[in-house]
Amino acid sequence: MRKREESKKVTLDMIYRSVASSTAIETGVPTKTVEKKLKENRTKYQSLLLAL
Repeated sequence: MRKREESKKVTLDMIYRSVASSTAIETGVPTKTVEKKLKENRTKYQSLLLAL
C-alpha cells in the first residue's frame, strides 16, 4: 500500500487568489484588481467566517 501524501493547508490568501482569478476570467478584470477589492471589502462582512 502506498502512503497517502499530505495535502497543503489551505490558507485565506489561497482562497482570495482562487476567487480573484476565477472572477477575473469571467469578467475580464485583472486578477490583482479583483483581489485588492476582495481584501478591501473584508470589513464589510467581518462577522462571517469562511469554512476552511
